[in-house]
Amino acid sequence: YLSSLFFYFYHYLTRQAQSYPLFPSLGEMEGHMFECVNQAAVHEELEDETRRLCDVRPFCPMLKLVTRSCGRAERLLDSKIGVLIGKGLHELDALQDQEVKDFRSKMFRISEEKMQRVQLMTWSEWLQACFSPQLEPGGGAPTTTDGVNNKQAEASLKVTMHFDQSQVTTVSVHTVTEHCSLSQSPYYGEPLVVVVVPPQVQVRAGLFHGTELLCKPAVSSESSGRSEHVWNRTLEFDITVSDLPRMARLCFAVYAVMDKVKKQKSTKNHYPIAWVNTMVFDYKGQLKTGDIILHSWSSFPDELEEMLNPIGTIQTNPYTENATALHIHLPDYNPHPILFPPFDKLCILLGRGGKKFHIELKEIMERDPLSQLCENEKDLIWTLRYDCMENFPQSLPKLLLSVKWSKHEDMAQLQALLQIWPKLSPRDALELLDFNYPDQYVREYAVGCLRDMSDEELSQYLLQLVQVLRYEPYYDCALTRFLLNRAQCNRNIGHFLFWHLRSEMHMPAVSVQFSLILEAYCRGSIPHIEVLKKQVEALSKLKSVNELIKLGTIKNARSKTKEAMLTKEAMMTCLRQSGYTETLSDLHSPLNPSVLLSGINVEKCRYMDSKMKPLWIVYNNKLLGGDTLGIIFKNGDDLRQDMLTLQILRLMDLLWKEANLDLRIVPYGCLATGDRSGLIEVVSSADTIANIQLTSSNVAAAAAFNKDALLNWLKEKNSGDALEKAIEEFTLSCAGYCVATYVLGIGDRHSDNIMVRSTGQLFHIDFGHILGNFKSKFGIKRERVPFILTHDFIHVIQQGKTGNTEKFGSFRNYCEQAYLILRRNGNLFITLFALMLTAGLPELTSVKDIQYLKDSLALGKTDDEALKQFRQKFDEALRESWTTKVNWMAHNVVKDNRS
Repeated sequence: YLSSLFFYFYHYLTRQAQSYPLFPSLGEMEGHMFECVNQAAVHEELEDETRRLCDVRPFCPMLKLVTRSCGRAERLLDSKIGVLIGKGLHELDALQDQEVKDFRSKMFRISEEKMQRVQLMTWSEWLQACFSPQLEPGGGAPTTTDGVNNKQAEASLKVTMHFDQSQVTTVSVHTVTEHCSLSQSPYYGEPLVVVVVPPQVQVRAGLFHGTELLCKPAVSSESSGRSEHVWNRTLEFDITVSDLPRMARLCFAVYAVMDKVKKQKSTKNHYPIAWVNTMVFDYKGQLKTGDIILHSWSSFPDELEEMLNPIGTIQTNPYTENATALHIHLPDYNPHPILFPPFDKLCILLGRGGKKFHIELKEIMERDPLSQLCENEKDLIWTLRYDCMENFPQSLPKLLLSVKWSKHEDMAQLQALLQIWPKLSPRDALELLDFNYPDQYVREYAVGCLRDMSDEELSQYLLQLVQVLRYEPYYDCALTRFLLNRAQCNRNIGHFLFWHLRSEMHMPAVSVQFSLILEAYCRGSIPHIEVLKKQVEALSKLKSVNELIKLGTIKNARSKTKEAMLTKEAMMTCLRQSGYTETLSDLHSPLNPSVLLSGINVEKCRYMDSKMKPLWIVYNNKLLGGDTLGIIFKNGDDLRQDMLTLQILRLMDLLWKEANLDLRIVPYGCLATGDRSGLIEVVSSADTIANIQLTSSNVAAAAAFNKDALLNWLKEKNSGDALEKAIEEFTLSCAGYCVATYVLGIGDRHSDNIMVRSTGQLFHIDFGHILGNFKSKFGIKRERVPFILTHDFIHVIQQGKTGNTEKFGSFRNYCEQAYLILRRNGNLFITLFALMLTAGLPELTSVKDIQYLKDSLALGKTDDEALKQFRQKFDEALRESWTTKVNWMAHNVVKDNRS
């Protein structure tokens, strides 16, 4: 333990230091502490003396004695937070960024005040504040301990930052009539392109508001050189400084221009090299000026217009050594700082257009979010904006897309209109947090609507709300304050906010932003730190076990039997060690913090036979009456797409239940916890279709065609009335998953990716292919059906009776009802997927991917037309089900050969 180690080192160092003349100047030894460099290359302060050195895992066997710069309790807290979030707070201290310092200072002050209030609470008040029980299902927002609602409680977070401007004269941006311009002097890093003859290099720059290009991009002249390219010229944009919107961003693309001779005609080919973005105004609302160095990014998303990436991060690349450095100069338009005026300074008189309501407007307002608006339609919407407010308040996103953001008069009118716009439902307001709506007042309005969410509803959409933090250009924003406040008022929300943020800390573009929010959460929720710390340490242990297994399988690759025996034995030996047993026992499950994982049942633990060797960990759970509980730990697989799909399945289940249709969905737990690592909940008493079929036949090739296997398995598990109930459970769940997998375009549906519980519930697992990305081999699609509906499924639904058309008719009716319910909420599904576009999921990278949802839900068609389309898909699934059986047969044969 560190305590005994420190005791020895302190006394040893004291004895050695006494022989030196300046020993008295060291002061008391309590004024010093040890630190080391841990495995994450982070300076870790070793304050927690109850930990063991093996848990710290220093990178090298060296400790450094440093002077305490503050109180012991404060240093201990800083150390714990740094270890917990995976980023030492000294790294944030070292950042020469005033915005970071201001944000941390404000959050520190707010957190300190909050923790002082917590210390004065009674036990029951603290329970209510942390866990916010809902007195009535579906009630309003939870209350705080002071009896005020969350909207009132959040006001305490809205601390206005005052800048001392007594000696500074500022000018409103709306008084500057010069055209926007910049001078450029990019440095083009040689390692990024390897060519025999240095290419010509150009820079393109564009001003954007969201995805809207405010004016024509500016392009530099061509420059050649080997390591540096210097232009020393001014790029001018066709927009006045006074018309720049508050959230305007300047986007750059560096690209090579090479001549290519084709059919004796010389053509120019552009090869992208790097891109980078920066805001035009800083976080204080002041127009940026002077020399700026921007370190660029080299990974380009698909389908970029003009090679510019406005949806990309405004953070510069932290890996500066290998990044293209772009040197620019933003001119001074005035001897005094230029500020964007606050709302109360916009003296714009609003008057109604006086034009009558057009029927055409209703048709435009009812379109889905992916529908494009032409210029005439935008003009109509803007002209009739008051009619929109009175008759179609939920059409606010379309009105925002119709604003001329390059005209400050229109911006001012829109911002004033927002003050009287009716509040939207939280589900409708989610769309306003998309990248297309960057205006500060719009996003504050959207967050105001979200305050009406119950904790349960907020948890449902938390995944998207964390992702859209990427769209926030400044650290201190309404969404950040809202999430922090709700997380600190409810332990369950805080738990998942922590893991959603921490799981992406390895991403350079969000590392600083997410670490700042995590630090703020921890400082305002100090009692939660130890609980989360226990989970982080447990996951670290599981990762060590997984790496041990991978190493063992590589060494014993020649003998599969020997490999399995030796590796499993090594795994169990490792789990029995006291260090592992203590760390992995008595912790709250990251998948569900209300579940306490008491102790590991080592004998039932194993690893799974797939490439990344996932761990199957079984817990004895005292709170479940002695029943076991299983979790799967994956290291090397990105679980975020599975997490998104399961979230949408959970939402579908909620929408169906709201319409009094319970389709017995099993949205099991799934949580990404780090870089390509995470946990999956094991659904109890369930087996795969493949295993059910293989146990009923001695020949793997024939197993897939045994239509009685599934029904016989259910009969073994259930008897009498229980069998009839199990068949009803199967019918309902099969209908739900048929519709859900069709709407979401879920592929790779082999017989090991579909499971059945002994109670009859069918459910799907493993969502590596969504939105119509079906697998193919040799250019031939292996999956030809819109969803899985095989004859053995129908055999169960019809209770084994071929002519039982009544049961099959009920099943088909369930499917049609479920489909129409999802159609009515089509805009919500499109919004949720659109908010995940920058998450970096492999099959969700552009708006074109979301187009699949629009087609599968037949948005833009009438209910009758959509139902006709779905019935055709249903008949196709039945007619082509033989192809599914052939795929399953091939899968079973391969699986049998592997074993």
